[in-house]
Amino acid sequence: MFNNTPFVFSFALLLSFPLLFLFAPRFFPPKHVQISLPDELDDLALFRRATLATLHINTDNHHSRLGTTTKSSSLPKPKIAFLFLTNSDLQFAPLWELFFANHSTLYNIYIHADPSVKISPPGGVFQGHFISSKKTQRGSPTLISAARRLLATALLDDPLNSYFAVISQHCIPLHSFDFMYNSLFTKPVTESTRPNSVSTQSLIYRSFIEILSDEPQLWGRYNARGENVMLPEVPFHRFRVGSQFFILNREHALLVIKDRRLWRKFRLPCLNIHSCYPEEHYFPTLLSMEDPEGSTHYTLTRVNWTGSTGGHPHTYQSVEVSPELIRKLRVSNSTYSFMFARKFSPDCLKTLLHLAEKVIFRD
Repeated sequence: MFNNTPFVFSFALLLSFPLLFLFAPRFFPPKHVQISLPDELDDLALFRRATLATLHINTDNHHSRLGTTTKSSSLPKPKIAFLFLTNSDLQFAPLWELFFANHSTLYNIYIHADPSVKISPPGGVFQGHFISSKKTQRGSPTLISAARRLLATALLDDPLNSYFAVISQHCIPLHSFDFMYNSLFTKPVTESTRPNSVSTQSLIYRSFIEILSDEPQLWGRYNARGENVMLPEVPFHRFRVGSQFFILNREHALLVIKDRRLWRKFRLPCLNIHSCYPEEHYFPTLLSMEDPEGSTHYTLTRVNWTGSTGGHPHTYQSVEVSPELIRKLRVSNSTYSFMFARKFSPDCLKTLLHLAEKVIFRD
């Protein structure tokens, strides 16, 4: 009788390969990218340069105000630094081009692109704005490092950078540049309302960063690196969660790059990767601990978590994009409208460009 056992075994093995790829990540979680000592030292050197340069600028400005009387109208206007954090092409660059049009003196662009991924550099206003970057990975402290790298570069580059907006490659603007700029710079916080400033000079403008303390999975996220590993620097009642995309004022940006104490905890490897999103924990926790009154505790980036999969929010497709969607995404529960929205698939670009002048940039 013909023995077909080898054939059956080979056929079964062949069928098992798809199942292996499907279930292997559950049994063998991917290893996170580790931050090497040379990379850490390189970042520290950048942070020190940016800190010293910023402190020097602040001192000069202080002496200048004491020694001269200058009309505010003659002072250069503050700028917004747009910090793009990406590991793929900036598919919505044409839409951002329209957003930035005719405002070249009021913004700067900085792009941190994962060097391990081949990315086609966009032209126009984005050309020449890629910073020295390092490999990043979702759910690892490398995304914290990338954001800090962007903040330090922007602080060092232009003393007029006053707001720092961290943006995903999947983000789109929901308003015109004028609307956003005027919204950010026409509601200052006076010294009388800010008695507990993080420095001798009060913050003029609050930062916009989501800071939550009642997230259902907070305990699991807190212990993702091991039980009570975050102690004593970060007790559980001080641990916070929020969005990794935010807008910081200059003083908070400086606070972030100067931090060493909390960073030593948040850079630790995760044991439970399904509960560990360092980039969503570090920034809200740091600002909540150091200057709780200096932030709005909400973000200006709209994200739809309905029907999220694998920790990713809902991704809008081209058929969903309409004037009604843009108007709906703008609506918030705060006194500010949402300024950005994510996450959009690349096929939305054509429809968004069609709506740009008639809807998105018509406030």
